[in-house]
Amino acid sequence: MPSGTLLYAQSGGVTAVINATAAAVIEAARARKVRVLAARNGILGALREELIDTSKAPVAAIRALAHTPGGAFGSCRVKLKSLEQDRARYERLIEVLRAHDVRWFLYNGGNDSADTALKLSRLAAEFDYPLTCIGVPKTVDNDLAVTDCCPGFGSAAKYTAVSVREAALDVAAMAETSTRVFVYEAMGRHAGWLAAAAGLAAQSADEAPQVILFPERAYDEAAFLARVQQVVDRVGWCVVVASEGIRDAEGRFVADAGAGKDAFGHTQLGGVAAHLAHRVHDALGLKTHYALPDYLQRSARHIASKTDFEQAQAVGRKAVEFALAGRNATMPVIVRTSDAPYRWKIEAAPLEKIANREKKMPANFIRRDGFGITAAARRYLQPLIRGEAYPPYGRDGLPAYATLRNAQVPQRLPSMRIETA
Repeated sequence: MPSGTLLYAQSGGVTAVINATAAAVIEAARARKVRVLAARNGILGALREELIDTSKAPVAAIRALAHTPGGAFGSCRVKLKSLEQDRARYERLIEVLRAHDVRWFLYNGGNDSADTALKLSRLAAEFDYPLTCIGVPKTVDNDLAVTDCCPGFGSAAKYTAVSVREAALDVAAMAETSTRVFVYEAMGRHAGWLAAAAGLAAQSADEAPQVILFPERAYDEAAFLARVQQVVDRVGWCVVVASEGIRDAEGRFVADAGAGKDAFGHTQLGGVAAHLAHRVHDALGLKTHYALPDYLQRSARHIASKTDFEQAQAVGRKAVEFALAGRNATMPVIVRTSDAPYRWKIEAAPLEKIANREKKMPANFIRRDGFGITAAARRYLQPLIRGEAYPPYGRDGLPAYATLRNAQVPQRLPSMRIETA
């Protein structure tokens, strides 16, 4: 059997199925008699030498982890800079890995996490330390390059489409004497994948959402207001779905929270739904409501997509396989081989083609008028929300989610202060 330890860590915003990936990693490694440590709160745990011994978790707990949302070992929004700028932190990582005989590092996150794994693989080679680094895909934004889709997206997309369809029935019922325009805000800083998923709720032009706003198209307020009024005149009410990251023609975010930037250097966003609802009310005199699902859209394990769940587990198993085979600086990615019937497989892609890159919606996925999705987008999106992967429910009527004890291994190095701001 392979000699050494595997270190797994979660990064960035968690999803409804990232723990399904974690469970698959642990189960696959156990089958190969490989010890798995998990970093507490992502890369921070690795830097602080706060490492969880997953061997203490019983088989039943790991099995239950697969249907539990959140991040079982904690995540973080911390981006390491270049090797030159952040060399002390990278060298600290090598020290921690060496102290615990870590030979395989799996970082479960987005494109920034892929960048960290890539840089760490290069530093390990410089130090002549035998380390295989694997990026494991995850993001509800669906914006990773190379992979056809990202684990976490399918479930968030299903939640979005279902929520919009259900809310639309409410709006339609109340429109004559109450809300005429409802605005739903979807995650998506630069890419409109989640907003596009809402389009699956509609089968015709008059069904909700009648208006979708994408970051890939410049926001034109006059055109937006005119379209809303046209829909209300024709249908009697209107549902709008907007990506949080829509910008105007000058590139300014329509909703900038004014709270600076996060640890990844991204502008803090929030409130585009409120802004649009207020503009509709003020300009058109229509009663409006809006919703900001925020964490709900990425944590809704109770309505997870079966496709998404299966893909999340598949990339976890393949990540272990690639790691133990020594396929350094790679990521297991999803390759679509057929739309109908929907078929896919997992292949390896180099991290250098994924790190710090962003996949936006193709132009042919957005209607010419800019307010909806095309048939091509529907063909791409629909299989990703297909099927249900319900968690088990307890006698109290609530999902029976797992809670791991997360026993930490003894530290072997002097502690190091790690700033998170």
